[in-house]
Amino acid sequence: MRYFPHTGEDIKEMLEEIGLGSLDDLFGPIPEDCRRHGELDLPGPLTEWELNARMDALANEMAVPPDYRVFLGAGSYNHFVPEVVRQLLLRSEFYTAYTPYQPEISQGTLQAVYEYQTLTTRLLGMEVANASMYDGASALAEALLMAIRVTRRQKVAVSRLVHPFYRNVVQTYLAAPGYEVVELPYRENGTTDLSGLQDLEEYAAVAVQSPNFFGCIEDLESQGKTVHSDQKTLFVVTFSEPLAYGLVKPPGELGADIACGEGQSLGIPQSFGGPGLGLFATRQKFVRSMPGRLVGRTTDKDGRPGFVLTLATREQHIRRERATSNICSNHGLCALAATMYMACVGGTGFRDLAQLNHDKAEYLKDGLRKSRAEIPFAAPTFNEFVVRFPAGFEATRDRLLEKKMVAGIPLSPFYPEFPDHYLLCATEANTREDMDALIKEVGS
Repeated sequence: MRYFPHTGEDIKEMLEEIGLGSLDDLFGPIPEDCRRHGELDLPGPLTEWELNARMDALANEMAVPPDYRVFLGAGSYNHFVPEVVRQLLLRSEFYTAYTPYQPEISQGTLQAVYEYQTLTTRLLGMEVANASMYDGASALAEALLMAIRVTRRQKVAVSRLVHPFYRNVVQTYLAAPGYEVVELPYRENGTTDLSGLQDLEEYAAVAVQSPNFFGCIEDLESQGKTVHSDQKTLFVVTFSEPLAYGLVKPPGELGADIACGEGQSLGIPQSFGGPGLGLFATRQKFVRSMPGRLVGRTTDKDGRPGFVLTLATREQHIRRERATSNICSNHGLCALAATMYMACVGGTGFRDLAQLNHDKAEYLKDGLRKSRAEIPFAAPTFNEFVVRFPAGFEATRDRLLEKKMVAGIPLSPFYPEFPDHYLLCATEANTREDMDALIKEVGS
C-alpha cells in the first residue's frame, strides 16, 4: 500500500498559498520532454542470476573503457585511479562515516577533511578551502552568490567558454533572487574576450574557466588585472580538469579571489557522470562569506592536538536568513578519495602525470592536423582540444563507434555556430596505439 503524507486538502491549501492551481502548474518550469507521464515500465521480479545477466546486458550497451577507446572529456575525464585509493576508501571507518554533527567524536572524519582542505589550497594556490561541495557546477554558482554577498552587487559576468552545464546551473541559482548574469564572448584564438566589459563597478564578479570548455588555457593573470581595475569586483576562476594545475600556475597565483570547480579527476571514477566533487577555495579575508564548512586544528585543555568545526555557516547551524548556503552536506567520501589521490601521487607525480596528459593530447592533435582535420583555435591547451573535421564527419564518427572508438563530442549542440567541430580529449589512459588508430581512421 502506498502512503501519501498529504491529503488532497493539504495539497490544495499549499498550492493556493504559492498561487498555483494544480500540481501540473508546480512542475511547469520543467520542460515537457523531461517529464514522465504514466507509470514506470519496470520488469517483473528476477532471480539473482537473471538480474546479474540483465545488468551485464545493460552495461554492454554503454560505450565505455576498457572495451571502447574513448576520446571524451568535456568535464568528466578517464584517469587511472591508484589501487591503494580504491582499497583504502573501502575501509568501513571511511565508507560508512557521516557528516560530523558531533565533532568531538568525529576526529577521524575531521582530520580527513582538514587534510583535504590543506591539499586543495596547495593545488589551487589559495589560502583557505571548505570541506567540499557537490560538484563543479554548484561550486561555481555558490562562488557567484558569495561574490554578491561580499560586494552587495546584483550582477555577474560569466565567460561563454565556461562549461555549458555550469552556466545552466548558475542561471538556475541566480534566476529566482533576480540577479543578472551577463555572458562574455570569446576571441578567435579560443579564449575569453574581456575587452567589451564596461562599468565594472556594477559587477559582483567576473568568472572564467581555465582550461576552458574548448580546452584552451586562459591568460588568467591579464584577466585578473582587468577585473581588479575595480577594487570590489571579484575574479572567479573555475575549472573542470584540476590536473592541469600540475603544469600551469594555479588560479591563486594569478589573481583569483575564488577558485572553484570539479574534482572528479582526483581519484574519483567517472561513474556515468557522478557523483563528483566540488572544490572551493578563496582568500582568507573572505572566509566568513564562504559557503559550506571549515575544519580547523587546535589543542584541548591538556595540550593534545584535535580537530574542530571552525566555521559552519550553513542553515543547519545558524539562522537560515544568515546562512551562506542551503547546501546541507558535502561529498565527504569523494573528498576523501581526492585527498588519498593527491597524497598518493604527490607533488612530483602530479606534475609528471599532468605532463603526460599534455604530451598525449599534443601527439593526438598533431596527428589529426596531419590527416584531414583542422585545429581552429591557436591558444595552448592541456589534455583536450577542438578539431574541425570535413563536412559529413557524422557518418565517420558513427563508423568509428561501430569499431568501438568514440571520437569526441560535437560542439554544435552547445555552440550552434560551430558545425563539424568536435571536442576531443586524451589522458594517460589513452595509449599511443589507441591514438594512432584514431588518426589512421580519420585520415582514411
